Amino acid sequence: MQKLFNLPTLIFVVVLIVGLPFVQRPVVAAEVLTLGIAAVATNLLLGYTGMLSFGQALFFGLGAYCAGILTTRYGLSAFLSIPAAMVFSAAAAWLIGLVCVRRSGLYFIMITFAFNQMVFFIAYSWTTMTGGEDGLPGVRRPMIIDDQWSFYVFTVLVFLASLCVMKLFVNSPTGRILQAIRDNPARAAATGHDVGRYKLIAFVMAGMFTGLAGAIFSFVFGIVPIDKIDWRFSGDIVFMTLLGGSGSFIGPVIGAAFYTWLQETVSQYWDRWPMIMGIVFALVVLFFRTGIAGMAEVIAAKAWGKRSTAKAKKMEAES
Repeated sequence: MQKLFNLPTLIFVVVLIVGLPFVQRPVVAAEVLTLGIAAVATNLLLGYTGMLSFGQALFFGLGAYCAGILTTRYGLSAFLSIPAAMVFSAAAAWLIGLVCVRRSGLYFIMITFAFNQMVFFIAYSWTTMTGGEDGLPGVRRPMIIDDQWSFYVFTVLVFLASLCVMKLFVNSPTGRILQAIRDNPARAAATGHDVGRYKLIAFVMAGMFTGLAGAIFSFVFGIVPIDKIDWRFSGDIVFMTLLGGSGSFIGPVIGAAFYTWLQETVSQYWDRWPMIMGIVFALVVLFFRTGIAGMAEVIAAKAWGKRSTAKAKKMEAES
C-alpha cells in the first residue's frame, strides 16, 4: 500500500478510519466511507478522463436496489448480494456507456442525466419490487457484521480494497492513456488509441465501484431510499468530488466527509443546510478549483518552502 500512496495520503486515510467512529456514530462513519468510494469512482470519469456525468446516482441506486432486492426478496447474504450488485452495475454501465461515450461535453452530460431519470422512474413506479417512493426497507446485515462496530470494520476493508484497486487502475497504462485523453482527445486518437473504447472502460469502472458503494449503503441503515437514485444525488456526488478536489485521487473522500457532516449534523439545527452546500460549491468553483486537497497541498508546499528557506539561511549564517 505504501507503494500506491504517498505518506500524506496514508496518514490521512489512517486518521480518517481511526478517528471517524469517535467523531460520528460508527454507522455514520460507514456512510462516509461508502460515499467516499462513490466519489473516488466518479473522479475516474471527471478528474482522470474529463467526463462530467450526471448519472452516477443511477449506478449507486442500481447497486443498492440489486443488493437490497436479493437480500429481502430472495434471502441472499450480503456477502453474495454485494458482489452480484457490483457485477450488475458494471453490466449496466457497459450497456449505457455504449451510447453515452459516443458523445462528449454537454451532450454526454445530458445523455447520462436522461438515463438517470429513466431508471429513477422505473424504480419509482415498480412498487412491488422497489417499494416506490417509500424505498426498500428491511435490508438486514449478516449476523457476523450485524452490530455497528463489526459492520464498520467490514466497510473499512471494502473501502481500502476499493481504493487500492482504483489506484492501481489509475497508475496502469490504461489510466495513463485516460489522462492523455482528458488532456487532448485528438492527440490521443492520433497516436493510435481508440478513444471511445478507453472512455467506455473508465465508464464501466466508475459505474461498477459506484454500484458497489450503493450496495454497501443499502446495509448501512437497512433501507434503500428512493432519493439515492434521483439525479439530484448525482449532483451531490459531483459536489463531493469537486469540493474534495478532482485533481487529487483521495480528495473526493474529503468532499464525502464534508457532505455527510452537513447532512447529519448541520441539518439538525437548520433545515436549509443545502444552502451552505451551494455557497461552498460556488466558492470552490470560483476560487479553489483544485478543491480542499489541492488547497492543502499548496499550503503545505508554501510552509515547507519557508521552512527549507529558513533552515538554509540558518546554515549559511552558521558557516
